[in-house]
Formats: sequence, C-alpha cells, structure tokens
Amino acid sequence: MIGAIASFSAMAVAGRAVSAELDTFELMMYRSFIGIALVVGISGALGKLNDISTQNMPLHLARNISHFAGQNFWFAAITMIPLAQVIALEFTSPIWIALLAPIFLAEKLTRLRLLVAALGFAGAMIVARPDFSNVEPGVIFAAAAAIGFAGSAIFTKILTRTEPIISILFWLTVMQAVFGVICSAIDGDVAIPSVAIMPWVGVVAITGLAAHFCLTTALSYAPATIVMPFDFARLPVIALIGVWLYSEPLEWPVLLGACIIFGANYLNISAESRRNRALR
Repeated sequence: MIGAIASFSAMAVAGRAVSAELDTFELMMYRSFIGIALVVGISGALGKLNDISTQNMPLHLARNISHFAGQNFWFAAITMIPLAQVIALEFTSPIWIALLAPIFLAEKLTRLRLLVAALGFAGAMIVARPDFSNVEPGVIFAAAAAIGFAGSAIFTKILTRTEPIISILFWLTVMQAVFGVICSAIDGDVAIPSVAIMPWVGVVAITGLAAHFCLTTALSYAPATIVMPFDFARLPVIALIGVWLYSEPLEWPVLLGACIIFGANYLNISAESRRNRALR
C-alpha cells in the first residue's frame, strides 16, 4: 500500500506537469502506448501472453469506457482545484459502487448502504462546498471521475471472475489507446510531447500500472478491512505535496469531509467483511 500511495501521488504530480503541453486525451493516448509496451513485454517475459483472450469483449469495452472517462475527468480536475480536494472527492467512489452494485452485481441495497451513501455525500459536500450558483468545473470533474472509477471497479469485479489480470490489463491499455487516438484527433491537432515533458509522460504510464499492481497485490495478502483504509493516507500525503510544490492552502473542511467519507467507507467495508465471515 505504501507503493500504491507513492505511485498515485507521483501520477498526480506528473499529470500536472504534462498538462502544460498535452490535453487529457493526448496524455491518455501516450500513456496507453507506453502501457501496451509494458504489459506485452512483462507478460511475454513471464510466459503469460496466452492468458490474453478475446472473451467478454463487451465487458472489457464497458469497463474501459468508464475508466477512460473517469481518468480524463481526474486529470482535468487536478489542474483546476487543489489536489487534496480532488482526492477527497475521488474517495466517494466506493459510495457509488455501493449504490450501483444492486443494478450490475445483483447485490441488495441495504439500509446500511443507503446510510453509507448519505454520509459519503455529506462528506463530499463539506469538501466541495459548492456554490450552486457557480459550481467550479474542477469540482464537477472530480465528482464525475469518482463515478467513472466506480463503474470501472464494478465491471472489473465481473471480469475477474473469468479473466486473468494480464488479459484485463492488456485490453485496458489497447482500448484506451484507441479512445485516446480518436479523441485527440477530433480537433485535427495532436500535440507531440517535447523532450522535457516526455519523462513525465513515462512517469504517468509507469505509476498508473504500478499503483494498480500494488493495490491488487496488497488485497491478495490482507483483507480489504486492513488494506483499503491505508488508501486514505493518500489524502494527507497529497495535501502536503500540494502545500509543498504548489503552495495550495490546507483547509480544515477538506480534512473534515475526508474523515466523514473515510468513516462511511470503513463502515461499509467492515459490514461487508462481517457478512462474508458469517457466510463462511
């Protein structure tokens, strides 16, 4: 989890650096090209290329559309509002998963999940403090990113029932490269990263894959009740990075709202773990 936190934080810093030259579609395109090379190279070295299959392509497509949208919103948001605010709003993603699971995973929408959703929404409002007469685009983008990541997580959960992780990562990079090319080329002007920016593009690609690898590996070693609360350490880490690198203010409503969101998520994770133990 220390690796995941470091990777996600580095990706946020690199994403801001790249935004000086590339829009979010171009960044996702170049990131995906590098990702394809990494996934194919590593899976080939491990003798796992045969794990890549064309089964479940509609699910892969749905997952990657959701993830592509969420990631683009996220990269846009980190250039518009303080990093701590983006991460706090991103942490509402598990709340959306709890609400969407009954639709896509045939799971029950319990009173506890409704309470968790209400608490998470309240925490998000404290963080965002939206002026409904003039809502900041960055706040909207960060909230939309959380919904996109929730959809991606739900479709990923369905895919992991039958698909090896190598296959999921391969189609992630390939499909998002295609999406990136299409969206980047719509305006007829695709920027080429300069020599100065290209290392930052590489950092975005490598840290993105590393973060998901570290998170998945952590979950294979320990229960979600232990692993997931560690992810909330990203908030103070990214808040301090924002203060240090960008002179962003460290505001108490962001920390208060994040604590409420954390509490709601932890309540949901703990209840799910108790339910799973009871089923065993």
